[in-house]
Amino acid sequence: MVLLVVAGQVLVGPAGERIKGGAVLVDGGVIVAVGPRDVVEGLARPGVERSDHPGATVLPGLINCHVHLAFDAGPDPVGSLRAADDDALAVGMAARARELLAGGVTTARDLGDRGALAVPLRDAIAAGEVPGPRLLAATAPLTPPGGHCWFLGGEVTDAASIRDRIARNVAAGADLIKVMASGGQMTPGGAAMWESQFDAEQLRIIVAEAHDAGLRVAAHAHGTASIVAAVKAGVDSIEHCTWLTDGVPDERDDIAARIVDQGIHVCSAMSPNWRAFIDRLGPERAERSFARLRWMDDLGVRLVTGTDAGLPSSGFGDFVGALGLYEHLGFPLDRIIEMATTRAAGALGLAEETGRLAPGYAADLIVVRGDPTTDLNALRDLELVLARGLRPAGP
Repeated sequence: MVLLVVAGQVLVGPAGERIKGGAVLVDGGVIVAVGPRDVVEGLARPGVERSDHPGATVLPGLINCHVHLAFDAGPDPVGSLRAADDDALAVGMAARARELLAGGVTTARDLGDRGALAVPLRDAIAAGEVPGPRLLAATAPLTPPGGHCWFLGGEVTDAASIRDRIARNVAAGADLIKVMASGGQMTPGGAAMWESQFDAEQLRIIVAEAHDAGLRVAAHAHGTASIVAAVKAGVDSIEHCTWLTDGVPDERDDIAARIVDQGIHVCSAMSPNWRAFIDRLGPERAERSFARLRWMDDLGVRLVTGTDAGLPSSGFGDFVGALGLYEHLGFPLDRIIEMATTRAAGALGLAEETGRLAPGYAADLIVVRGDPTTDLNALRDLELVLARGLRPAGP
C-alpha cells in the first residue's frame, strides 16, 4: 500500500522537532519521505491514495513499554488467568492487543505471560493476520518458588535452573528476559514489594545468560536493595523503580548516577488510574512517591512510559491517561510525547526501526485532531492509526 498522509503539522519524534504543513509518504509499511507538504507531494506518484488531515497532527505511534496481555484488567486478573485454558487465554490476549492498537499504541512490550502465548500472537500480528501493535514478548518471568507471579511458570531455584529457564524462554521465542528482582503486591504469600527475591550474583547470571543470547533484561524492582543489585548486575531496564525500604522511599543518588552512566531505562509502569493512587495513599504520601520521577529526571535518568496494563484499574485502551501523570508533575508535553515514542523505542532496542518519522522507519504513526504539545488529550482524538503501514478497524 502506498499512502500520502498530509496534516497541519508533523511531529518527527524528538522533542521540539516539528514540520508545519507537513506530510508523510508510506510505501509497503515503510516511511519513504517526511517533510513539507509540497516537497513530499512532489515525490508521490500521480493518483496516490491520500489521507488529508487539516488542523491535525501526525506523530509516531505510541509505545507502551509495560503490559501484561495475559491479565484482563478486572478485579481478579490472576484468578481469571488461572481459570482460563490456553485457548481462551489466547483469544483474550488478542482482543486486548486490538484494544492497545485502537488507542494509538503501535508497539508494546509484554513483560510476562503464561505458556509463551504472546509469541504466536506477536507473529500473527507481524504477519498481518490479526490487528495489534508490534509486540515484544518476555514469556515467563523469572521468580523464586512461590515468588511474585510464580503462576506464570518461571520459578527458578539456583544457577542451573536460571540458565535452564532462560534457555527455554529463548527456545520459545522470547524477545527479552524479565526477572522479578523484588516482590510485588499481587502475589499472596510472596515477598513484600520492597523485599529482594534474588541476590546480586543470581542477577548477574541472569544478565550474562540473556546478553549471551542477544536479549535485554527488564527487572521488576520496587525495593531499593533490589534496584541496587539490578544496577550492579547490568540490567537494561528497571520496572517500577519505587526505591522502597520497608515500605518507605529511600532514594540513592549514587545508584541513580550509575543508572544514568550505564544507560539503563526506567519505566514507572504507573496505571492510567494514577489519581486513585492519590486517593488511596493520601496526597502527601502519593506526591512523595511521584517525586521520585522528578528526582530521577533531574539527574538524567532515561524515563520511559508504560502502564502495567492488565492489572486491576489498568486497562489497555487509555495509555494517554498514564501520560497525564507526567503532565501533573510538570513535564513539558513535547518531552512526554518523546518519552512515549522516540525514547521508548530506544529502551526496547528498536531505535532504528520505530519511534520516529523518518525515511526507512516502519510506518507506525497516528494522526490526532489538534496539537498534543499544547493539549495532551489530543492524543485521545484519533483520526488515523497505522501500524507498519496497516490500518486497523477503528480510527
